Amino acid sequence: MTLSCQRLNGHITGKPWLIFLHGLLGSSDDWQPLMPWFSDWPCLLMNLPGHGTSAGITAAGFADVSQQLSSTLQQQGIVEYWLMGYSLGGRISLYHAGYGDIRGLLGVIVEGAHPGLKSLRDRQQRRHHDQLWATRFRIQPLAQVLPLWYRQPVFNDLSEEQRQQLVDLRLNNNPATLAAMFTATSLAVQPDLRERISRLSLPVVWLCGSHDLKFITLAQQANFPLRLIANAGHNAHRANPEDFARQALALITSPVLKEVEHDLS
Repeated sequence: MTLSCQRLNGHITGKPWLIFLHGLLGSSDDWQPLMPWFSDWPCLLMNLPGHGTSAGITAAGFADVSQQLSSTLQQQGIVEYWLMGYSLGGRISLYHAGYGDIRGLLGVIVEGAHPGLKSLRDRQQRRHHDQLWATRFRIQPLAQVLPLWYRQPVFNDLSEEQRQQLVDLRLNNNPATLAAMFTATSLAVQPDLRERISRLSLPVVWLCGSHDLKFITLAQQANFPLRLIANAGHNAHRANPEDFARQALALITSPVLKEVEHDLS
């Protein structure tokens, strides 16, 4: 099964594709503010299962999403690519790099993405937390659930106006498919990817908003390469698209990263 996507600048040759995976509740349109800075690169903006124009597609878990990602890339004729994922999209990118078919994958850039929980207790707590949210999505109107969602601590940097903008943007989602995807890709069922990522022979870099202290700490504790996006919180590419694009392009075109990749291959 393949995912719906937006294909931009496909006529450009000689450069790898940049594959963008959005976060929970989002869609491929979330990346549009970045596109002016990527006009010289072939880009594929995907809709994850249960989201956007992939709302009718289901996923049994991370392995299933990874396979759908591979099938979509094959259908699109994409041979070499970078993965760029935000939040849930970042976790899927990490899983794909650790467990999926990575032929042609040159590197991964993750934004505000959790590498995985270590303890059984943390997984049990997260499962309970996510089951509550999934139930809310299923039985309550989105207009009631979304304001609560965007008041979680990870979104503390948002103003009231910014929260309402996000609520309005997400109201067209399908609650049932969201809940299904939320459950299938819960952090409670995601493997701890730290060891797998540390053994990869390709660059994996975290981009975090300078105010996103939780995910900055996670990256630092795991000793992952980390770059900060100025004046931004958890959703850094939305808060500061110019700095996000600048740093992402610097990583993708870095001769140092290319040398490391060549030495480890």
